Amino acid sequence: MVKKIPERKCLGCMESFPKSNLVRVVRSPEGEISLDLTGKKSGRGAYICKSAECLKKAVKAKRFERTFECEIPEEIFEGIRRELEEA
Repeated sequence: MVKKIPERKCLGCMESFPKSNLVRVVRSPEGEISLDLTGKKSGRGAYICKSAECLKKAVKAKRFERTFECEIPEEIFEGIRRELEEA
């Protein structure tokens, strides 16, 4: 039997990829937004490619705000951008 590989859609380019190729951004139950490199943090998750270009597209189109149903300050995206570059 072939094991099904879970796929998720990138909020930047809107293409589906295997979950392991994407980075998870999570909103914790307390409302804190952070990058989840392990994929195991609790909360609402959204996925994005490991590229600054996709992050830029998702931020411009306000896709994170729509997914997490809250306003997100620009400094949070700056932190995510830095973490993406380091990862």
